[in-house]
Amino acid sequence: MIHQAIRNVLLTGADPVFPTPYRIGEAGAVAIAAAAQAAADVWEWRTGERQSVTVDRRHAAAAMRSATYLKIDGADPPPSWDPFTGLYPTGDGRHVFLHCNFPHHRDGVLALLGARGEKAALAEAVAARGGQELEDVVAAAGLCGAMTRTPEEWATHPQGQALMALPPVSIERIGEGPRIMPRGGSRPLSGIRVLDLTRVLAGPTCGRTLAEHGADVMRIAGPHLPFTPTLVMDTGHGKLSALIDLREQRGRAQLRALATEADVFVQSYRPGTLTARGFGPHDIGPGKVYVSLSAYGHEGPFAMRRGFDSIVQNASGMSTVQGSRAVPCNLPVQPLDYCAGYLAAWGVATALLKRAEEGGSWHVQLSLAGMAQWIVGMGLVKDWRDAPNDLAPEELKAISMESDTPHGRLTHLAPIADMSRTPPHWVRPSVPLGSHDPVWPEALAV
Repeated sequence: MIHQAIRNVLLTGADPVFPTPYRIGEAGAVAIAAAAQAAADVWEWRTGERQSVTVDRRHAAAAMRSATYLKIDGADPPPSWDPFTGLYPTGDGRHVFLHCNFPHHRDGVLALLGARGEKAALAEAVAARGGQELEDVVAAAGLCGAMTRTPEEWATHPQGQALMALPPVSIERIGEGPRIMPRGGSRPLSGIRVLDLTRVLAGPTCGRTLAEHGADVMRIAGPHLPFTPTLVMDTGHGKLSALIDLREQRGRAQLRALATEADVFVQSYRPGTLTARGFGPHDIGPGKVYVSLSAYGHEGPFAMRRGFDSIVQNASGMSTVQGSRAVPCNLPVQPLDYCAGYLAAWGVATALLKRAEEGGSWHVQLSLAGMAQWIVGMGLVKDWRDAPNDLAPEELKAISMESDTPHGRLTHLAPIADMSRTPPHWVRPSVPLGSHDPVWPEALAV
């Protein structure tokens, strides 16, 4: 279904781009191209004008680690990975990956395992436990980690089995609604309002992608929730940003007002979390496009577990293939996050076109684990160990740009897709969280 969406797209370049056996250039290019082609389809519906779309697999592979290339006033930003995050050997010859990038996750893991505030102490505590036992207790505590499996183990695991019954991305009509598409505007998604209730990488990449095709995107953050500044900067291009506290009645009222005037509602909380607060796919009114992005999917025993790209790489067996069972290793990119973000944007643009043609309310669902399954299904590439660790400086410079922002002058990747009539670009700079009031501006993006 996804490859069919890029029927009119030219893909150039080839894998391997970086030292990984997975076809990350192909996966990234297809995901980026799908979003761009869907935007081009919307543009054709609005204007009757067709256009060409081109994506280079090499540049798409770089986009799978976009934040790596961010610089602030010419300097590297502070590290976004906590020293406690990583792979740890267990006492039964397995490994677990513990994600500690947020302070409450790190402190929770240390308290759970009775480790002092030193990485060596945590490693010692992990080495005293079994891999499956650790995965279970970490999940039960609402923390973030997974046992490293082989692909064969994941294929027979109940969660792996549940994913096999789900498409990588589902776009489902869930209710009635009018046929809507804003008229006028100079870009494919002009006049489309998007609420972005996501964090870290996958969901924010979706919002950033919709913004580069002309949508008005408002990032909504909880004032009490931790965040990673580098990722906020790199995924914030083109967006408004407001703070809303959904624990308070006032905050819920603010979000309700925004949702009433929005076309798209993108969220990456665990399944059911926002529904419990009255913001599920059936709660925000008719004629909306609602996106649910999760770690493991909405079905199966892991559906309610927290997870990030690095964790799912280990749970699904990708880290074992990148390294070995004895010494697993994560990929040099984060393709699950970024592919999910671009394909969520594809789902949104596709659903918006369906809404324009036939009306209805639409629900787009996808997961990081679903992305892992999709990428694994592309097969492996040979001779990957000899691939360079990065693009050459001149090639990287050609796909980069600079932006003046409240954070400083940012050097970062430009939009990767090349579109002949509506070149993707951002009209708003990346801003700190909470820079705007939680109201839609009268003047929309152009």
